[in-house]
Amino acid sequence: MTQDPVETNPDSYSVVFENERVRVLEYRDTPGHVSTLHRHPDSVMITASAFRRRLHSAGGGAMDVELPAGVSRWLPAQEHYGENTGDTDTHVFFVELKETAPAGQAPDDLLGPAAP
Repeated sequence: MTQDPVETNPDSYSVVFENERVRVLEYRDTPGHVSTLHRHPDSVMITASAFRRRLHSAGGGAMDVELPAGVSRWLPAQEHYGENTGDTDTHVFFVELKETAPAGQAPDDLLGPAAP
């Protein structure tokens, strides 16, 4: 079974650019929407709208995230599903890196964006 967000959540994720080094995804949802479990490689997340979400890891952990529009955050590789817990639509871009991360760089249980 694939964990590519474009395949697991085609109503929310779309590819807007891709070459041999990066893939850029656009993500949109509405209040109350819950995504299906998927995996992101190391990425840069750029918020096009403010949002409030709860991210859930496959292992049962959860993290609340609230970000304003117009910020960029590092998103280490992770597996999660998300829930729009706010009262506004979510609109975000992900610049996914295709290169392999150095060994031992990050644990498998990371969740959410890194602090600025």
